[in-house]
Amino acid sequence: MGTKEFQCGGNESALLDCRSSGSARKSCSPGEAVGLTCSEPVRLVGGDSRCGGTVEVKHLGEWRPVRGGGWSLKTAAVVCEHLDCGSAVSVGKREESSERDVWGIHPYCVQSGSSLRDCAAPSSRSSSLQTVSCSDSVRLLNGTSVCSGRLEVKSNQSWSSVCQADFDQQDAEVVCRELGCGPPWLHRGALYGDAEAPMGTKEFQCGGNESALLDCRSSGSARKSCSPGEAVGLTCSEPVRLVGGNSSCGGTVEVEHLGEWRPVIADVESALSVAAVIVNPSEEGRRAAPADVVTGGAGKEATGPSAAEGIAKEEGEAEAADEEAHGTAR
Repeated sequence: MGTKEFQCGGNESALLDCRSSGSARKSCSPGEAVGLTCSEPVRLVGGDSRCGGTVEVKHLGEWRPVRGGGWSLKTAAVVCEHLDCGSAVSVGKREESSERDVWGIHPYCVQSGSSLRDCAAPSSRSSSLQTVSCSDSVRLLNGTSVCSGRLEVKSNQSWSSVCQADFDQQDAEVVCRELGCGPPWLHRGALYGDAEAPMGTKEFQCGGNESALLDCRSSGSARKSCSPGEAVGLTCSEPVRLVGGNSSCGGTVEVEHLGEWRPVIADVESALSVAAVIVNPSEEGRRAAPADVVTGGAGKEATGPSAAEGIAKEEGEAEAADEEAHGTAR
C-alpha cells in the first residue's frame, strides 16, 4: 500500500482529478486499507420531505421515475434504508396526466439483495409512477414484520436506541401509529436484541394521541447510557380488524393495505392459520385460540374487492412490468 495522500475538494469527477501529496506513502498499518460503501443513486421527489414521494433511480446516467405497481413495504424498506430514513410506512402509485420514460424495477429482484441499479431496466412509457413514504425519524429493526423490532430514533442526524426506562405505553401507541401499524401489543427491553446504535435519546413524554414520536414532549437532556438488555423492543399489532360481529373479537376479517381497508378471502385450510395470527400476533402477546372459523357469511357480508384481489392485481402488474422491461432490455 503506497498511494499518495489525496486532497479532494469533493466536487471533482474522478479521484485522479484531485490534488495529491508529492510523494507516495511507503506503507500504512495493518487493517488501515480503506473500505467504502456508497449509497444507491435513489431519491424520493415531490413529497413533504426527503423521506417521501415518487421513487426515482439514476441508471445509465439518467434519472427516471420507477414504474408503479407491485411494490410491498419490504421493497420500499430498501429505499428507506439507502436514504437513511426510518421504517417504510406506505407504498402506492401516482398517476400523471401524460406518459413518460420510466425504469421497471421488479420487487423480487430488490428483495433478493441486488442493487436498485442492477434491478432497473428500460420499460415502456407509463403515467403510473411508484411512490414510497418512510418515517422521517423512527424505525424498527430485526423484527419479524414491518410492525415489530428494536426501536431506534433519529436525532441530530444520528440513530439511537431507546432505553426501556424512558418509554411507556403512550409512547408505544404513537410509534405504532406513526409506522402505520395497529396498537402496541408489547414493549420491553431486548425483545429484539440488544442495542447496536448508541443509547442516548431523551425520555419521551407522549400523551398517546400525537402523530409522530418527535411531536411529543421530552426531557431536557439525553440519557448518556442505560443498562445492557434495556434497549426497547416493540411489537405493534398488524393493521387488521374484525367487523360486523357481535363483538370486537368476531366478524369479517379486514386488512388495511395501501391505505385501504378490504375484506380477506381465505379457504378453510388456511383460515385457521390466519385466525391464529389475528388472536396471537406474537408469542409474548398471546391470547386465546380462535374458537370458530367460518369462511362465508359470518359477520358483515363483504362487498367490493378483497385485500387478496388487490395484492394479486399489484403483483400481476409487477410481473407484467418485469417481463416487459426485460424484453425491452434484450
